[in-house]
Amino acid sequence: MIRCSTSVAANYRAACLAQSRPAFTAKISIVLEEADESIFWLELLEEELEIKDRKGLQELKKEAQELTNIFASTRKRMQSGSGKS
Repeated sequence: MIRCSTSVAANYRAACLAQSRPAFTAKISIVLEEADESIFWLELLEEELEIKDRKGLQELKKEAQELTNIFASTRKRMQSGSGKS
């Protein structure tokens, strides 16, 4: 969980420093994969462990899904050529 969630931030930072549209798109794709993996681990925690603070876990899952949606939309826009260069 820690690896994929921190990888989201590290790869997003790298994407922001990308020197070309293809490099940015590639890094955002990695960010998207890692964000989705974070959701997977949160879902696994929810299913397999007795979590006392389910509300907190639900909020984390919601935020992770919102970020995943943003990254997916960004990648789609970049792949279609309508994103900033």
